[in-house]
Amino acid sequence: MLESKSIRDQYLISILSVATVSLLGLAVRDFIDYKIIGYLLLVLVSFLAIFFEIKPVLLGAILSALTLDFLFIKPYYTLHIDNAQDALLLLLFFIITLINAVLTYKIKRMQKVIHMKEAKANTMKLYNTLLDSLSHELRTPIAAIVGSIDTLQQKNVNLSNDSKENLLNEIEKASFKLNYQVENLLNMSRLESGYIQPKLDWCDVKEIIYNVSNRLAEELKQHKLVISIEDNLPLFKLDYGLMDQIIYNLIYNASQYTPKGAKIQINVRHEVDTDYDSHIDVIKKCVITIKDDGYGFPEDEIDKAFDKFYRMQNSKTGGTGLGLSIVKGFVEVQNGTIKLSNDEEGGAVFEMIFPVDCLMINTVENE
Repeated sequence: MLESKSIRDQYLISILSVATVSLLGLAVRDFIDYKIIGYLLLVLVSFLAIFFEIKPVLLGAILSALTLDFLFIKPYYTLHIDNAQDALLLLLFFIITLINAVLTYKIKRMQKVIHMKEAKANTMKLYNTLLDSLSHELRTPIAAIVGSIDTLQQKNVNLSNDSKENLLNEIEKASFKLNYQVENLLNMSRLESGYIQPKLDWCDVKEIIYNVSNRLAEELKQHKLVISIEDNLPLFKLDYGLMDQIIYNLIYNASQYTPKGAKIQINVRHEVDTDYDSHIDVIKKCVITIKDDGYGFPEDEIDKAFDKFYRMQNSKTGGTGLGLSIVKGFVEVQNGTIKLSNDEEGGAVFEMIFPVDCLMINTVENE
């Protein structure tokens, strides 16, 4: 139905545009040669061919020829032509207009086909990249789980309690890693489908950060984690689940892409933009900064860091290239912004700003 409506609109625009040029030409008919009007109508049909389907363009071409004959070739207001020269010119105008319309339309269709092929090739390249990544990222934890279970099930092998505990720990770590990759795939699918609708409620960002840090204790044991949270930080109206994923992905990303011993700093503060003329609070913000003193991002790759499936060229670790793109999507779905930069002293800096409603904690305690 929408397509048929679009075609009807194209027919209407073709008719109105030819009528508009004809009326303007009619106003100056006594001052310029009719061939100039013919050139203008030819240009008009060329423009129509660039944007419209072939049938509305052909209608415009036919109307242009009829209008040129009826209004601008003597005798006026008749389709009769007195001399062979004018008849030949009109015939050539009609043929050239039709050929121009058809060729322009065909060129446009060829460009569309080429663009579709390029888009398909890019999509296949992206999914091949994803499959290559998953073949490693999923196979590794699955192999660890299967290997550990196989060892535990061997009846002819006597394992100490410490060995059993180590194998169970390996299974647990591999399961968490597997779950992380699957969660990323599901989250990306939800983002692309537009299914995600944030459920805003009062959130304690401090609690989220400490919970995530505890879950990532194994990944962070070779790093120095520094958490700096503003005193009396209010509760913010955010989506708890999305914020948990955002913080998790960023801290996990920092733990994977920085050397052992690197420092990861998390800072959370509350900001208020004030209209100083009226002394009224205008916008309240939750600002979360996560930085590290690792290698940072190459300057020519910073703009690509949030692209889906993108991994840094010199990256030594695996990954599907989905973590940061999911972070960006989850931030923006809550009307927030995220910015990536390199610290002057080295390392990456992620700064997220959320315009939020706030509720002071002391108010809750009083209630």
